[in-house]
Amino acid sequence: MALELVTIPCRTDNYAYLVHDAASGQTAVIDVPDAAPVLAALKSRGWQLSDILITHHHDDHISGVESLRAATGAMVLGAAADAHRLPPLDYALTEAASFAIGTEKVRVIDVPGHTVGHIAFHFPESRLAFTADSLMSGGCGRLFEGTAAQMWQSLQKLAALPPDTLICSGHEYTASNLRFAATLEPGNPALISRIERVAAARAAGLPTVPVDLQTELDTNPFLRAGLPAIKAAVGLPDADDAMVFAEIRARKDRF
Repeated sequence: MALELVTIPCRTDNYAYLVHDAASGQTAVIDVPDAAPVLAALKSRGWQLSDILITHHHDDHISGVESLRAATGAMVLGAAADAHRLPPLDYALTEAASFAIGTEKVRVIDVPGHTVGHIAFHFPESRLAFTADSLMSGGCGRLFEGTAAQMWQSLQKLAALPPDTLICSGHEYTASNLRFAATLEPGNPALISRIERVAAARAAGLPTVPVDLQTELDTNPFLRAGLPAIKAAVGLPDADDAMVFAEIRARKDRF
């Protein structure tokens, strides 16, 4: 049985996510921008938090961890490589590690680029991937610590997941990301349609995440850097894919 997913808006544009296993009662949260919205979501459903999963060290993803741990007694899991700048970890994870929520094994994926210690969590049976600020809805995170080559490699790992995987990213940046995407592929029908859907969702006050990976593959320029049309759009028809990705990232930084 697939885990139940709850998307929780936090702060101005952050998201936390709950996953719940009905059979065991085990419940995990992925990233904690603030404790209060997560506690409210747990209380409204009568769930007890068992695990706090951290993707990376930035304050807008961890500032509520200690309050939430104190309130629930949940175990905290995060990257071993980032243990020195995360809240104290009960379990330090590497890409070789796996753990379970209920009966579902969770895969840890190293995705450096936005930060050097960023990880993602893949729940293969439930077809969920929690990518935070690596692969984002319509975009990818800024390269605050890692290189373009690292981020490109990280995105290739995520692009290889099953296309029906729901990508659960960390921010409500979809509309602005897609406006940038349209500067590269103004005639992409999938992108045009997605922009319309996102505008309608935001007008209704609804989140635009999660979104299936296939939609990202069809519309996210950071996943499409290897395509001839994208290479031509940025004036690098003969460049390797990582170089084209770097150019797209630089253009988005100036957008």
